[in-house]
Amino acid sequence: MALLLTEQDVARLLPMDLALEAVEEAFRWQGQGKVVNRPRVRLKVPGGLLHVMPAAAPELKAMGLKAYATTRGGARFVVLLFSAESGELLAVMEADRLGQMRTGAASGVATRYLARPDAETVGIYGTGWQARSQLEAVSAVRKIREVRAYGRDPERRQAFAREMAGRLGVPVIPVERPEEAARGASILVTITNSRTPVLQGAWLEPGAHVNAAGSNALERAELDVEAVQRAALIVVDSLEQARLECGDLVAPIEQGATRWEAIHELGEVVAGNHPGRPGPEAITLFESQGVAMEDVAVAVRVWERARAEGVGQALPI
Repeated sequence: MALLLTEQDVARLLPMDLALEAVEEAFRWQGQGKVVNRPRVRLKVPGGLLHVMPAAAPELKAMGLKAYATTRGGARFVVLLFSAESGELLAVMEADRLGQMRTGAASGVATRYLARPDAETVGIYGTGWQARSQLEAVSAVRKIREVRAYGRDPERRQAFAREMAGRLGVPVIPVERPEEAARGASILVTITNSRTPVLQGAWLEPGAHVNAAGSNALERAELDVEAVQRAALIVVDSLEQARLECGDLVAPIEQGATRWEAIHELGEVVAGNHPGRPGPEAITLFESQGVAMEDVAVAVRVWERARAEGVGQALPI
């Protein structure tokens, strides 16, 4: 029988180290041509959208999809996980927490492979739900000594800084101006819903690594053209999906600041098919759209732990 796993179950079963392990493995298989990933499909209805993301991981003997609905009332997420051998439905799991953790883990994997080994200062743009797992993942792969956080709402900014300082055990300093978050930062994260750039290329320090994880729509851009132009290496989670969704790259490509042929997938770096960071002073950029293979890889790990620990409710289907 299939397992039903709630948000509470997923939160209990999915620590960041497990999410990082699963997502890194998925990118390695991507670089080796051992995973099937398809871009997000969006269906519009009056007042909302249905989003569907399928992937198959033969190495895990699993396949599945994440579907979620967004309306004025919020968003609802679910993953369906199937056996790639029998077609049996293995699990139905709520997936808001799962999505938060895998998005953070993708930035963590990119940071592990692209940031300088001595990177220790983070600047983050955005103080919402997704920002928390971004800092957790980055802190898991680098010895972070200080974080500077910028968000538009001063109260949320202060609350986020207090919470994350307690969780990570490092100073998290709320800053009032966006350029202050970038000053001296060796790792930068953008995780906002802004339609206009929040991070400018003029603010980037030599040797910085940027995880741009907030925009997955062509009409939204968190980075200005100069930020993309200054990057010596640009990687994406999926070239196919980035062409459809990466708003950060639309203007730079139109203006000749970069071209699709110069952009690589993170899987190439993880699998050892690309050397990664060009040098210590180079600026690197990871454009994260959020891809289905991450969801499936993480969902398998959650399902395996659920079975081993007797968590979840059996569904008679």
